Amino acid sequence: MAEQTLQQQVAALPHVDAAALGDMIAPETTALIVVDIQKDFAAPDGLLGGYGVDLSGVETAIDRIEELIAAAREAGATVGFMRVVTRPETDSNALKTLMQRRGDVGGEAICRIEDGGADYYRVAPKPGDIEIQKLLFSSFHGTDLDAQLKERGIETLLVCGVSTDCCVDSTAREAFHRNYHVFVISDASAAYSPELHVGPLNVLQKNCALLVSSDAVKQAWQS
Repeated sequence: MAEQTLQQQVAALPHVDAAALGDMIAPETTALIVVDIQKDFAAPDGLLGGYGVDLSGVETAIDRIEELIAAAREAGATVGFMRVVTRPETDSNALKTLMQRRGDVGGEAICRIEDGGADYYRVAPKPGDIEIQKLLFSSFHGTDLDAQLKERGIETLLVCGVSTDCCVDSTAREAFHRNYHVFVISDASAAYSPELHVGPLNVLQKNCALLVSSDAVKQAWQS
């Protein structure tokens, strides 16, 4: 599927435009949540890149994420960086068993701290940002993200990153379950195939989130 076709499919989904965003993403109560922009998921020399996975869509999403981070800081919004950080001893039995049953023994070994796979790629937090280390998909599971957001008075989350079908999806869903107003930035998120990007965006907007573009977010904050 051509990139332009993918863009058209995403654009055809319902999005909130900049003029309507207004107070929905007021910077003082909004956090930009950047999910899993790290070596093994995004870098050419990371685990997925080493397997020859096409990362061009991820790189394009990161271009937009870099702009969104700058816009969030300029507007005074909170920025939160989520990343998977694992060691062999932290792998759950459920995860290891799933990999074994799928015939992918050892497939749980991703984003290892000892080999740099968990390192940030192209983005990095600054003092005052939220930083979350997690073991699995949701940025809330087993972390203090909810407490940190509540401490800052955050009510609204703008979620972006990789991958749309996994950690972005899981984080957005749990945020909604925890009573946050959830937006997913469609063109600042990416998956490793077109259907795994478009399909989850469609499901999320039908159930628990609103979709926005990176340009709409930037325009809303600038105005």
